[in-house]
Amino acid sequence: MSTQNIGKKTLALIINGEEHVLEVEPRQLLVHLLREGLGLTGTHIGCDTSQCGACTILVNGKSTKSCTLFAIQANGCVITTIEGIAADGNLHPLQEGFWEEHGLQCGYCTPGMILSAANLLTENPNPSDDEIRSGIEGNICRCTGYQNIVNAIKYAAERI
Repeated sequence: MSTQNIGKKTLALIINGEEHVLEVEPRQLLVHLLREGLGLTGTHIGCDTSQCGACTILVNGKSTKSCTLFAIQANGCVITTIEGIAADGNLHPLQEGFWEEHGLQCGYCTPGMILSAANLLTENPNPSDDEIRSGIEGNICRCTGYQNIVNAIKYAAERI
């Protein structure tokens, strides 16, 4: 008898529109499943303490820090990562906004920022600057000073 699968749990979820049924260790974090198990490396690991927001994804449409969630806790969920936000080969308006408004420098925080902003714009399609800053407050950018990020989100809000 093989002991290789002892303790593993079956997980079923939809990631970027594609169904997945996977065997996972109960203690495996969702961020590691996405990056190492599925090759979705746009979800970044920045701090391992839930402070920076680089690992932010959408779980059932809500921004979630994937370093704080065990993969098995996402069982049955619909997940969107940065790789799944664009449609039909076209940039999502948030991606376009970050490009057009220079909302990134090194780009490390950008996927998490975009997904947090996507959640914000779903809940509030016409946010003020202060509401945008509040909506992305769980995401840290060490490069931009944030104003261009706010401008990028406003750019997207006008196009969504």
